[in-house]
Amino acid sequence: MAKRDYYEVLGVTREASKAEIKSAYRKAAKKYHPDLNKDNPQAEEKFKELSEAYEVLMDDQKKQLYDQYGFSGVQQQWGGGGFDWSRFTHFNDIEDIFADFFGGGGFGGGLSGSLFDQFSRSRERAGPSRGADLRCGIEISLKQALEGARKTIQLPMRVACDKCGGSGAEGGKMTVCPECGGRGQISRGQRRGYSQFVTITTCPRCRGRGQWPEKRCAACSGLGEIEKTSTISVNIPPGAHDGLRLRLQGKGEPGARGVAPGDLYLVVHLKEDERFARDGNDVIVEVPITYSQAALGAEIEVPTLEGTAMLTVPAGTQSHTLFKLRGKGLPSLDGRGRGDEYVRVTVKTPARLSSEERRLLERLGELEGSASTKPRFFGKSK
Repeated sequence: MAKRDYYEVLGVTREASKAEIKSAYRKAAKKYHPDLNKDNPQAEEKFKELSEAYEVLMDDQKKQLYDQYGFSGVQQQWGGGGFDWSRFTHFNDIEDIFADFFGGGGFGGGLSGSLFDQFSRSRERAGPSRGADLRCGIEISLKQALEGARKTIQLPMRVACDKCGGSGAEGGKMTVCPECGGRGQISRGQRRGYSQFVTITTCPRCRGRGQWPEKRCAACSGLGEIEKTSTISVNIPPGAHDGLRLRLQGKGEPGARGVAPGDLYLVVHLKEDERFARDGNDVIVEVPITYSQAALGAEIEVPTLEGTAMLTVPAGTQSHTLFKLRGKGLPSLDGRGRGDEYVRVTVKTPARLSSEERRLLERLGELEGSASTKPRFFGKSK
C-alpha cells in the first residue's frame, strides 16, 4: 500500500500543535482500533499507519526530517524495514488513550491477538536506544562558500565514563535490579469483569537497564556518563548556503552500554560580506561611477569573488542599471555550473568640486537649460 502523507493520515495541518496532533490521533485510533472494528480486516493496518504518523509528528527531530526530506528523511529511523512497534517511543501516550477506551486499566486492556503481542514483544526487545542526536551551528564566509572549507569545532557532549565503562558501577560490578528482576520493565495486571488489563512501564529504579550497580562509580556518581569536549572536523562543500544542514553520522552522543551513537547535525550560517550580497547562487555588488562615465561610457574595473574583472559601461547608462557577468557567482551545491554576478552601477555625485569642474558643470547646465526651453509631451495624460 502506497504511503500517505502523515499530516493527511491524521487529518491535521503542518502548523498543528502537539496537542492538536494528539487529539487527532486519539480520535482516529478509537475509530480504527482492531478490537472495536473486528469486522474490518483493514483496521489493524490503519491503526499502524496512524501510529507511524503519530510517532513522527510528535517527535521534533523526526518531524523536521520529514518536513524537509519526506519519507526518505525518516526511513532510517525504522532501520530500512518500515515502521514497527520496537521503534515506537510514545507508549505512555498510547497507554493513556487505551485506558480511556477500556475503563482506565492501562494499555493492553481488551487488546487481543497479534497487535497486543507486537506491543509486548517490541517493548521487551527494544532495549536501550541509540545515543542522542546533537545540533550545532557553524559560520562560514562567502569565500569559504565559494571554495569550500574544512572547519574544526569544539563540541561538549556526554560520553561513557572511562572508569566504569559506562556501567555506573565501581569496577563494573552489577547486580540484577531487585525491582524488575532484570527485565527492565514493570508489568501490572488487573481484571475487570471478563477483561484482563495489563500495564507495562519502564522500571523506575534501573531505568530499563535491568541491572543495578553494587557500588556506584565515584567518577560519574553512578550515571555512567561524564561530560567531555570533542574536537570534530567537517568539510564544508563549495556552494554551501545559509541554513544548509550537514549530517555527520555517528558523531552525536554515545549510546548507553555500547549502543550506536547518535548523529550530529551542523547548520551552516553565512556571514554578511562587506561587498557582495547573495541571491541563491548569484551575487550582487554595487559599484559607483562618475557622471561622465555614465554619460560618455567607459571601461571600469569591478570586484569579483576571485579578484577583479573589466566591465563595459555604455554611453547613457542610468544610475542603478544592472549588468551581468556570467559564471562569476557561486557554484551549485551539486557541482553543476555556477551562478552569475550582477553589477549595479550608481552615479556618484561629487561632494566637492574644483573651480574647473564647477565651471564646466555650470556650462553644461546652461546647455541643458537651452535644450529644454521647448515643452515636451510624453503620451497622453490620464
